[in-house]
Amino acid sequence: MKIAIVKYNAGNVQSVQYALQRIGVESVITDDKEILRNADKVILPGVGHANAAMQYLREKEMDTMLLSLKQPVLGICLGLQLLCNRSAEGDTHCLGVFDTMVKKFLTTNGGTLHERQNTKVPQIGWNNIYDLNGVLFKGVQEDAFVYLLHSYYAGICEVTIAKADYLLSYSVALQKANFYGLQFHPEKSGMVGETILKNFINIK
Repeated sequence: MKIAIVKYNAGNVQSVQYALQRIGVESVITDDKEILRNADKVILPGVGHANAAMQYLREKEMDTMLLSLKQPVLGICLGLQLLCNRSAEGDTHCLGVFDTMVKKFLTTNGGTLHERQNTKVPQIGWNNIYDLNGVLFKGVQEDAFVYLLHSYYAGICEVTIAKADYLLSYSVALQKANFYGLQFHPEKSGMVGETILKNFINIK
């Protein structure tokens, strides 16, 4: 099986490759469009700025290529956000797979006064996920804990397949057709993350 990780203007790419190695899966990090088109699975990870990442994808004509893929595609963290319509980070027009906006966490978003006073942005650390649906979460229990590091979030929409709360409820996972997105980092989420990565690799 050929697993390709998209090389673009974003960090945290190699940690995903190491996570795949831990579950016995080899992969290649590449920006070669032919290799990506011919891969069995494609992963779009990333930590970085949405505007800079999208600019890089457009300059390399990888935006249209990614949208043309028919095999399973997994966006992680920034990768999920780039698959949405638009991001408030740099007022960025994104790929538009998921029909939802990416907004910044604000202490005015909600929660009690105590929660607002004690909430920091970005959200860093472990949080539980719930309302789990779909093949990615096979064998994962409701309210399982995963690791997150983000200042921006995708709103809940028709293609939300898992949620988390941080002042408000937001989409921690999305799916539309062959496109999947995770706001959390499965590569840093212990056994839960490994299970989710294995489930993605095993999608037919």
